[in-house]
Amino acid sequence: MEKQKTRTVYVCRNCGKETSKWEGRCPACQEWNCMEETVVAISRNKVNLPSENIAAPQELSRVQKDAYARISFPIEELNRVLGGGLVNGSVVLISGDPGIGKSTLLLQVSDVVTRGDGQVVYISGEESAQQLKMRSERLGVDGNRLYIYPETNMENIMARLESMSLALVVVDSIQTVYLDDITGAPGSINQIRECTLHLLRWAKKTGVPVFISGHVTKDGSIAGPKALEHIVDVVLYLEGESFNSYRILRSAKNRFGSTNEVGVFEMSALGLKEVPNPSQYFLESYVNGAIGAMAVPTLEGSRPLLVEIQALTSLSTYGPPRRISNGMDFNRLLLITAVLTRRASVGLYNQDVIVNVTGGIKISEPAADLGVALAIASSFKDARSVPGTVAIGEIGLSGELRPVPQVERRIMEAARMGFTRCIVPSAVRKLSDSLDSMEIIKADNVSVALRLGLEKSSRKKEQAEANDG
Repeated sequence: MEKQKTRTVYVCRNCGKETSKWEGRCPACQEWNCMEETVVAISRNKVNLPSENIAAPQELSRVQKDAYARISFPIEELNRVLGGGLVNGSVVLISGDPGIGKSTLLLQVSDVVTRGDGQVVYISGEESAQQLKMRSERLGVDGNRLYIYPETNMENIMARLESMSLALVVVDSIQTVYLDDITGAPGSINQIRECTLHLLRWAKKTGVPVFISGHVTKDGSIAGPKALEHIVDVVLYLEGESFNSYRILRSAKNRFGSTNEVGVFEMSALGLKEVPNPSQYFLESYVNGAIGAMAVPTLEGSRPLLVEIQALTSLSTYGPPRRISNGMDFNRLLLITAVLTRRASVGLYNQDVIVNVTGGIKISEPAADLGVALAIASSFKDARSVPGTVAIGEIGLSGELRPVPQVERRIMEAARMGFTRCIVPSAVRKLSDSLDSMEIIKADNVSVALRLGLEKSSRKKEQAEANDG
């Protein structure tokens, strides 16, 4: 038997770029020291596909979309992130840190499908059937029509899937399965890519959705090439802190819906429970009128959320002042501090500025600019924010406040959470009468907003009281 020929290539573990020689820096993603030597088999046999398997071009106006009906789950937070439900024939990649709850969520989703009389195969490459049985008992999963298949060989997996009538397939995890014909150990770039392509072709052919669990690297990205994210239809991240019981499910890619939606869950002894009122969770430790804190109505996809922004300023004694941001864009923080210094007479040139968005949420929209500016100024001036106040607005380089989309929905969410005042840009159009319970305060620039949103500083009050005495 003739020995199969191979060739050596260098593959970037971050983006999947292939080169014929080793390079210190990837020419595609510009990462350093990420090129790994990989042996690739050279196929000499031409594959002839049967003519009946070749799809003919279709006129777009005649294409039927019935095959892409959605499976709606009773877990509304999951439906929201998926864009309204799970699309038939889609491949969904869910990733997160070890122990964050990926396997728990997948087992709960499998249980929901089986309760609707559908058959589910749970392919486990990391845990035995006995381990999954113990978890299922803890979660209250009866296991009827849920088949556990502890297998890692992709040929065996595909043969088993072809012989069953299924409603859902779960692969936990993609880093454990392998193909004999592909060089490299399970979890290598070639194995991950080819195994995912096998599952994708099968899902598109049968119309059965597939959930894939994936590991993450130390920097939080999905282990394996970036090409894995391009192959699948939906990429979800399950995030959270090890000391916190709350989990946030975030969409990074969705071919069937928005990527801006988030779902909030709470990890309990009975599994992940959805949080119906996320704003209350994000504000559970918020102290109304606290120094260096501000509540801001943000928009995540179609959902308004109230989050708490905390800021701390401190005199820089060693070297140049630092700017630290957690949960918001660092460059946005630099812009806000520069505007406060130049346009609002808040001298931050010698101050360390630290901004934190509580609850693990990440803010990417400029609508939170004014809230961040008020929190920073509150800490610097040692002045409390006016109780019951929220702030909405984008800050321009000249200090002007710019309007943001869907202001009314943000204000309504703030009113529902008990806030009574809202500072908005003056350019905001006339609001509806349904917001009469909120005091709408309009400001032209950030200086005016600071004067309207902050009380007199505590130090000035003490000095005034001392002078009166």
